[in-house]
Amino acid sequence: MSSLPVGAFIAHMSAADFFGLVVSVLVIAYLFYALIRGEKL
Repeated sequence: MSSLPVGAFIAHMSAADFFGLVVSVLVIAYLFYALIRGEKL
C-alpha cells in the first residue's frame, strides 16, 4: 500500500468515483444513525 496523502488520492479519482464515495459515506452514516436510534428500516 502506497503512502499517498489523502489529497493526492482524491485528486486522482474521477468525478464519478468521488460522487460514489460521497454517496456511500452518506448512506452508511444514515444507516448507522438509524441503528443507534433503534429505528426499524
